[in-house]
Amino acid sequence: QVQLVESGGGLVQPGGSLRLSCAASGSFFRLGAMAWYRQAPGAQRELVARITGGGSTNYGDSVKGRFTISRDNAKNTLYLQMNNLEPEDTAVYQCNALAMSTTDKIFQVWGQGTLVTVSS
Repeated sequence: QVQLVESGGGLVQPGGSLRLSCAASGSFFRLGAMAWYRQAPGAQRELVARITGGGSTNYGDSVKGRFTISRDNAKNTLYLQMNNLEPEDTAVYQCNALAMSTTDKIFQVWGQGTLVTVSS
């Protein structure tokens, strides 16, 4: 059993920065790969960035060079540093994780989402 709670969203001007956090809580043995997804108005959900338990990362083409995904395994927390934000980055951002329970079950868990609005 695990819950993911995102924070850090809000309104920012183009060119600004935000740092999103995703805190995992509950009973679990370990967290595997974690990722950030986003869904803009009228668009399909897309992968923003992914990070393995060992720290290997992948990024969507639209955010390469601007966003950085990281994790703190000791704190069970995922981060997304977003720099040089553009209006096209406006979306609801969701955290995703694979988790193994204390009974050796594998679960995919989603957070509730946090809204990022980039506008002048």
